[in-house]
Amino acid sequence: MRTEISSADQWWPVATPFGEMVLCGNNRVLHHILLPGGGAATWKGETSHRSCSASIAEAERQLEAYFSGKLLHFDLPLEPSGTEWQLSVWRALEDIGFGETRSYGDIARAVGKPTAARAVGSANHANPLPVVVPCHRVIGADGSLTGYGGGLDLKARLLAHERGVLARRA
Repeated sequence: MRTEISSADQWWPVATPFGEMVLCGNNRVLHHILLPGGGAATWKGETSHRSCSASIAEAERQLEAYFSGKLLHFDLPLEPSGTEWQLSVWRALEDIGFGETRSYGDIARAVGKPTAARAVGSANHANPLPVVVPCHRVIGADGSLTGYGGGLDLKARLLAHERGVLARRA
């Protein structure tokens, strides 16, 4: 089930090692994450509550664990809004392991549309839950970093963070 953002949803800024992110959700689910260098950099909203909702508190806890290297897989109640195509791509992104990458073509094949690599890129661009739904793990067929809502520097830093965590655990 997909829902749109409502006035009952809460926006909550969260400090991360890579800059401030802004989370949006309600007591049940998380809807959006704005990245530093992307939407969070221009967000001028106010938090409407003194404390955050349950879904946002859990997302903040898990993001902190992710950035500290203690969490390799998010387990959050998510409810992104998108087309059936976008939702299928975003589900496929969740299958990319921590520290791993896949090409846009790999994702296109995974969702049964092997010639739709560009459409996968468009779906990634519309991903409302970056980091948690790991579109940063999708790269060009030649291994190059391509488009990311928070900028290529953030994409590179997220991938380096994940590879560093795996290297320290090995």
